[in-house]
Amino acid sequence: MSLTKGTGPFGERPAGTFNFDPGRPEHVLYVESCPRRVRVVLAGETIADSTGVQLLHPPGRTPTYLFPPQDVRMDLFEPGERRRTDPGIGPATYWNVRVGDRSAPDAAYSWHQPSENASAIAGLIAFDWDSMDGVFEEDEEVFVHPRDPYTRVDVLRSSRRVRVRLHGTLVADSTRPRMLLESGLPVRWYLPREDVRTDLLEPSYSTTRCPYKGVAHYWSLRLDGRLEKDIVWTYPEPFHDAEAVRGLMSFVDDRVDLEVHDALRL
Repeated sequence: MSLTKGTGPFGERPAGTFNFDPGRPEHVLYVESCPRRVRVVLAGETIADSTGVQLLHPPGRTPTYLFPPQDVRMDLFEPGERRRTDPGIGPATYWNVRVGDRSAPDAAYSWHQPSENASAIAGLIAFDWDSMDGVFEEDEEVFVHPRDPYTRVDVLRSSRRVRVRLHGTLVADSTRPRMLLESGLPVRWYLPREDVRTDLLEPSYSTTRCPYKGVAHYWSLRLDGRLEKDIVWTYPEPFHDAEAVRGLMSFVDDRVDLEVHDALRL
């Protein structure tokens, strides 16, 4: 899901190969300008608002927004206690962010004296995403982490036959699945509800968020008195990249037996 993470070209397990030796250093950093206006909100207060954000692709992690200090409410910052040294960058300085009676400990950080090969990010401000109430690109809220411009989501109609078994019992069987391909992640198969044993499903209160697909809602499956929690998910209101899987159901692959057959050899 990133240039420098997972199966990205400079990640730990690159999915492909170069036709040259890029001379990859031990810790790859890539920094680029972000064309979007980005805002960070805490306790109803906008604490950062910038059209000059830099997007940092750090080693082994998803991208990070970096804000120029002049676009950040530094008057809301207090010295934090956390200490961290990032590979290839150096030690980070942390701040608590206080808005009225609300305090977010160690919620902002910066590298004041990064290593020489990371000098482009010196003094820029980053925020701990989970400590904030909302992060927006233009007027749209973004979940979990910044959207990586090198991540793509494609959804393809397929006539392959997909069967899902749990403890030997067939719980889904479809010849009209949708194949969702997301950069750096395994293929996911989404099936129409009519092709799933929905009589075995029980709604769950669990949700997860994806910056590219939206909010996923989960279902548990009860079979022979045994409850398998949060084993199926669906996107009832997906973002535009995943609109083609709206309302379809996908199973947690490593908890079921999922068979994908060639359409010509069912």
